[in-house]
Amino acid sequence: MRYSTSLLALCVAITSLATVSQAAAQGPAADAGRWVVPRTAEGHPDLQGNWTNVTVTPFQRAEDKGPVLTWDEVAVLEGRAAARVERGARASDPDRAAPAVTGNTGGYNNVYIDRGKIVAIVDGQPRSSLLTTPPDGRIPAMSPMGEKRMEEYRAFRAQFGPYDNPETRPLGERCMMSFGSSAGPPMIPNNFYNNNYTIVQTADYVMIQTEMVHDTRIIRLGEPDRLPEHMRPWMGDSWGHWEGDVLVVETTNINPMQTFSRFPPSKDRKVTERFSRVDEETILYEFTIEDPAYSELWGGQIPFKAFDDLLYEYSCHEGNYALDNILRGARYQERQGNQPEQR
Repeated sequence: MRYSTSLLALCVAITSLATVSQAAAQGPAADAGRWVVPRTAEGHPDLQGNWTNVTVTPFQRAEDKGPVLTWDEVAVLEGRAAARVERGARASDPDRAAPAVTGNTGGYNNVYIDRGKIVAIVDGQPRSSLLTTPPDGRIPAMSPMGEKRMEEYRAFRAQFGPYDNPETRPLGERCMMSFGSSAGPPMIPNNFYNNNYTIVQTADYVMIQTEMVHDTRIIRLGEPDRLPEHMRPWMGDSWGHWEGDVLVVETTNINPMQTFSRFPPSKDRKVTERFSRVDEETILYEFTIEDPAYSELWGGQIPFKAFDDLLYEYSCHEGNYALDNILRGARYQERQGNQPEQR
């Protein structure tokens, strides 16, 4: 029995060694081309690095489109984007005539603009819109409560001219927050420039720095300890937790001045975001907006692609002469008996 047991143990050891050797020999070939999710010391997917969400895919879906584009439609959209970049890179004609006195001379040339070159692709599908819920890919109608709030908001704004004071100018122009909703939540590409982000991750926090107007979100991880209702910071009160390999972030207490989609959020708005590392070059970003001002829940999906370049300081306040000059120009027009142009 002693010899039989020893022989059995020897056979098992030899078999195990052969299996390990075979796996080691086949491992590199079997794993060739297979991407493995990078992980932090805590075992969670590593979301860190520089990313961009710029795309030529519109936020809302055209009413005559389905949710997925054909590859011919993709070629048309991306071809237009490439042609626009090519036109913008052409040298200016030094003999061109001066623009008309009343004409719009523009603010930026193509060097500063990045509207994207590619269509957003999710699960191998070229999407016709970033918005995916409701099924028609469009922002839902307002609820009766939302309509009432919109009327009140418009009545309040009607008391002031657009150039009466700094508070009536957009937050981005005042260097307070990103133009559009770049910093979020939700984080939406502005289709103009600076659609870039840096993510830094620790065991207790996730930091997302937006290149546009250098906004920085600090997302705390763990059991939420919400701010009091009256405390509403820029970008809200964000708490995250892991559901498997997905980072889920829930944000409440959004500042009422931080408008997105036509008017300020209601006090009960909650934005839920999901970050999934789907391949070496992509984070799938998903968002859902719950707000009683709308008739139903809405949200979408946006691929964040690896951005192999630097992000630069957006020194907005350091030389923001534009806001001062805009107000000075309005006061000059008023002294001349003219009303500033409504923009």
